[in-house]
Amino acid sequence: MSQGTVRRHAAPYRGRPRIAVVVLTQGTRPADLRRGIDSVLAQRDVDLDVVCVGNGWEPTDLPAGVRALALPENLGIPAGRNAGAEVVDGDHVFFLDDDAWVPSDTFLRDAVEMLDRDPSLGLVQPRVVDPTGAANPRRWVPRIRKGDAADSSPVFSVWEGAVVLPMDVYRAVGGWGAEYFYAHEGIELAWRVWDAGRRAWYAGDLIANHPAIDPARHTEYYRLNARNRVWLARRNLPAPLRPLYVGSWAAIQVARWWRHPARLRTWFAGAREGWTSDCGPTRTMGWLTVARMTLAGRPPVV
Repeated sequence: MSQGTVRRHAAPYRGRPRIAVVVLTQGTRPADLRRGIDSVLAQRDVDLDVVCVGNGWEPTDLPAGVRALALPENLGIPAGRNAGAEVVDGDHVFFLDDDAWVPSDTFLRDAVEMLDRDPSLGLVQPRVVDPTGAANPRRWVPRIRKGDAADSSPVFSVWEGAVVLPMDVYRAVGGWGAEYFYAHEGIELAWRVWDAGRRAWYAGDLIANHPAIDPARHTEYYRLNARNRVWLARRNLPAPLRPLYVGSWAAIQVARWWRHPARLRTWFAGAREGWTSDCGPTRTMGWLTVARMTLAGRPPVV
């Protein structure tokens, strides 16, 4: 078991769960932001400490009970979440993006009960549903064999828009990887939860809502996707696995985009940047973690 292992024992709450909530926004979707915050404030049987983080924006017109944290510039998605987590307190922490919301007023209570029933769990991602009936993107189910989206399973990456962790786990894994700015920070978070001796869990019976809009793919996306893929390997994997992981994803990208040479040029340029640039602090996972992930269905080489 790795040095950072977090041990917990399931125990029923004597009072109401205390949940820290971090809502991240750039202020560009005020109606969506209000809908998400209102869905948090509607939660029953929990005590909340809620902050709205303005990434390069000063949040205004927030409902009572919600504090504002204005960051002077856009620090990127993971750094913005980390900044919010530093000013809230709770036994658990819930991260919510401004275009997501939770339809059930017992969402947080149910998530906490799930974590407490199974102390091997260190992170819960809900099933994501577009309530209008639009087809839900397959990427919202973070596993290779997608199967039925309503089925629960251990996972090795997460859709970051709505995630619940015990606060001690969040602290132990070092939070979100601020250096990424955008893309792959959810993979690292899941990997580090596994390395802390816990499991990241996709809860098919716990629902969050989000519009089914495919984000536009642009040059910056392809560059960061590739750079961060390499950084992910350098920051987390034992040295022998790093070229295997990056090589497998390079092969996948070639198979996907062989008809789009401009995309591939940008991707491979980003990969070169990933090998040559500063990736930030490293935290190499233990070989026992590699074995646990492999036995659970996904060795960290793809």
